[in-house]
Amino acid sequence: METTMVDSKRLFKKFLLLWSGQLISAIGSGLTAFGLGIYVFQQTGKASAMALVTLLAFMPSLLLSPVAGVLADRYDRRLLMVLGDSFSAIGLVYIFICMLSGEALLWQICVGVTISSVFSSLLDPAYKATVTDLLTEEQYTKASGLVQVAGSAKYLISPIIAGFLLTVSDIKLLLVIDICTFFVTVISALAVRRGLASKKYEQTQSFFNEFKDGWRAVSQNRGVLVLVIMTSVLTFYLGIIETLSIPMLLTFTNSSVIGMVETIVATGMLVSSVIIGLLPIKKGYVKILAFSLFFEGIFMAIFGLRENIILICISGFFFFAMMPFANSTLDFLVRTNIDNAVQGRAWSLIGVISQLGFVVAYALSGILADYVFTPLLVDGGLLADSVGKITGTGQGRGTGFLIIIAGILLSITSFILFNLKSVKKLENRGDLCITD
Repeated sequence: METTMVDSKRLFKKFLLLWSGQLISAIGSGLTAFGLGIYVFQQTGKASAMALVTLLAFMPSLLLSPVAGVLADRYDRRLLMVLGDSFSAIGLVYIFICMLSGEALLWQICVGVTISSVFSSLLDPAYKATVTDLLTEEQYTKASGLVQVAGSAKYLISPIIAGFLLTVSDIKLLLVIDICTFFVTVISALAVRRGLASKKYEQTQSFFNEFKDGWRAVSQNRGVLVLVIMTSVLTFYLGIIETLSIPMLLTFTNSSVIGMVETIVATGMLVSSVIIGLLPIKKGYVKILAFSLFFEGIFMAIFGLRENIILICISGFFFFAMMPFANSTLDFLVRTNIDNAVQGRAWSLIGVISQLGFVVAYALSGILADYVFTPLLVDGGLLADSVGKITGTGQGRGTGFLIIIAGILLSITSFILFNLKSVKKLENRGDLCITD
């Protein structure tokens, strides 16, 4: 017993070392994401250009995540983390070299973020699986808060640091810092790998068959399938505000203020996560899901309403505060209605389907903002004398109007979701699981 406790403590120390590396890496990635967004918009003046970079930084990792999950089960997870981190740095180094010889062109930035995203896809499933390898179930409960903190660091810590650094230097400094964080992550992964036996997993079927098992688990329950599809619709609306918030803010303020705003609004997610941790949700999951999404849409609409930093900070804070309630209830409704034996394969597929909305939003929102909504609300635009009296007119007001529309549609979608019988049945099944 004493030997087991010693081993558990030793492995938890390894987890803390690995977690520290991931925390530093997340902060570095957040610096680059924030800085590149500002850089691209300032160079092009187009929200569509910034949205394209966001799309290419996100889509490869999303589409490759099921493959990466299978690899994490079949090969050395720590080695995959090292390879993923090392090769993803190549894309950032490429962008940095392009900037040293002058301004990096949009296509060069797109190539760099795509390379980085492809190799970064190896990281997340390997990291999560390694955490499971290192910890007991009791320790994982204790460590889950730390894992969430590391995951949210790019939203809570990076923006305010990046905003400050951009006032004293430029994007190249942020890239250098991010590139340096890769060394920290690689060293921590290698240190954890040393003396830790890799778990071997027997390959019993092909990847295609595993994919089919995951799809079957999702599609055979109509409520789960409907909820996953609805989640994809929801992520479309969320992708719009994620893509367009910085272009909207840059039309009337600077990067330092934007960094402060992003940090303030992201603390809403932290506050509500703590509340849920202290007062866990035990019933009324569909109702809480619908209400949280409804108010998320309302606060999203208020976020785009006026060029007022205080109003934006308050509405953004409550917008983020609604997210953990929606995420927790969504997770419960899906998790309790899928057989445990196929949860891993099902979740990898659910992750892809539910986040396709982000891909569509990244692809369309910038184009809509630049070429449809912005012309409507500049001085003399078609809606300048009607909608413009409420939102104001100018270069960023069309973008704000698009965010308002997305927020209203999100609230309407939440009402539809609440009235779907197939979704309500999921909660009854969840109650049975708890009773059992």
